Amino acid sequence: MIARTIHYTGVRRDRPFVGLNCASLNENLLESELFGHEKGAFSGAIARKIGRFELAGNGTLFLDEIGDMSLSMQAKLLRVLQERTLERVGGTKPVSVHCRLIAATNKDLTAMRARGGFREDLYYRLSTVTLKLPACASAHGTSPRSSTFSSRRRMSRTAGT
Repeated sequence: MIARTIHYTGVRRDRPFVGLNCASLNENLLESELFGHEKGAFSGAIARKIGRFELAGNGTLFLDEIGDMSLSMQAKLLRVLQERTLERVGGTKPVSVHCRLIAATNKDLTAMRARGGFREDLYYRLSTVTLKLPACASAHGTSPRSSTFSSRRRMSRTAGT
């Protein structure tokens, strides 16, 4: 909900908003969903599939539950963020990506970094702006809508807008 609010109140609001729950897919499927694949890249790949990065275009890609991503998948994501290009699974040509990335998790990434469960370089690449929100159950009667509004107001004040 907050990712959508950030997207639809920003300069990219007329561009695509694409979301993906990283916890709902195994590593191979996640790679194909994020980066796409070429026809024949694996059994069952009967046609080229455009991945979520490309679908987002110049809009926003929201990765939910990024804390559930494997270390090898984190390395692939980091490479795309650093180089702003990707290769589809089974592909050989680089594809440019220009979307904004918003990531969310309910896990403690600081603790995961300390245990080696989350890449430190990816953490710093992602943590340009960090919002820590209370769980809905512990928010003492505040609805997700009011949490979104407060977060947006706080972000606007800190961003100078």
